Amino acid sequence: MNVVSIMAHQDDEMFCLGTLLKCRARGDRLFFITLTDGSKGFVQNPGIERAEAAKIRHEEMTALARAAGAEYINLAEPDEFLMDTPEVRMKLIEAIRAAGADLIFTHFGEDYNLDHTTTHQLVRHCAMHSSLPVLPTASAPLKSHPAIFLIEPHGPIPFAPTHYVDVSACQAEKAKLLMHHGSQEEALRKALGTGLGDLISRASSFRGLQVGCDHAEAFVSMPARGAIKARSVLP
Repeated sequence: MNVVSIMAHQDDEMFCLGTLLKCRARGDRLFFITLTDGSKGFVQNPGIERAEAAKIRHEEMTALARAAGAEYINLAEPDEFLMDTPEVRMKLIEAIRAAGADLIFTHFGEDYNLDHTTTHQLVRHCAMHSSLPVLPTASAPLKSHPAIFLIEPHGPIPFAPTHYVDVSACQAEKAKLLMHHGSQEEALRKALGTGLGDLISRASSFRGLQVGCDHAEAFVSMPARGAIKARSVLP
């Protein structure tokens, strides 16, 4: 299968990265799609020029994708100003088709960041159209609607998982890969006093405790026509 992470920002894949690695282990191809340029993720340097910040975030995500054996597509919309426009919809439909998406991970419908919730809505709409011929793009429509799972949100937002994946065996590789996001490691430590490794470990340990393993990632299936399958698609 072709497994695709579609997120607003570079590093938002942190709560599905272990599952992606398990997909890779069973022979799936991995793709990362980000919708924004990530240029507003520099609380440690708020005066940085957008072009420089976007270049850093793009290089970090490119390095992570390369290390994971994945392909990376960056739509590079302005960070913190992601809008649902016809142009963005068409760019995302083309990206989903170009990746040949069979399985998508994206944001939960409620989150602290509007770029995240806008991405959720864009994926809901564009995944549907990715398998329909009415909106032509450079790549051909998909043969069928991809399965879609929503990642755990940040913060005190109610989230009742429908699916869990045991990621204990790849937790160390997941943490190592996330260190490619060096700018965000620095930003998190400045803003929250904690790093990426601590953040993912707390979440995955809690979800693992719920299902009897060391580390797990938790998901909700997107309640949309075509996005739920009558077969198992998670590793």
